[in-house]
Amino acid sequence: MYIETIRHLHCTVLRAGGELDHAGRVRFSARINAVWDWSVGPVLVFDLADLDFYDSSIIGVLAMAMQRMEEQESGRIILVRPSDHLLSVLRLTDLLCRVELRESVEETVAELMLDDSARGSPPSSHPRFSTSRP
Repeated sequence: MYIETIRHLHCTVLRAGGELDHAGRVRFSARINAVWDWSVGPVLVFDLADLDFYDSSIIGVLAMAMQRMEEQESGRIILVRPSDHLLSVLRLTDLLCRVELRESVEETVAELMLDDSARGSPPSSHPRFSTSRP
């Protein structure tokens, strides 16, 4: 399993590929914790399209981030191009309504940048907690 993180001003992109099992869940969760403060909120953009295999560990990773965001009353989770299987699992576990879905990492990063520019304020002035789909 590989985990790649890219720091942007308005979000952190986490790309994962390979096989996500229990050992991978531990590594992925640790990586999320390590980059937690890279963006205000934080806003975590997950690109999981290159995962060849995942078990229930993916739900554990996302649920850990969701729980921490709830505790802090701040943050967003954005999934880019999730597989049909992952969407089904999120729907069955009632977690789908707590994430945002997008088609492209690049478009998501640009949208977040424009969103903050339209407000005319730096991103740190409006922390938010939004886990619902737009």
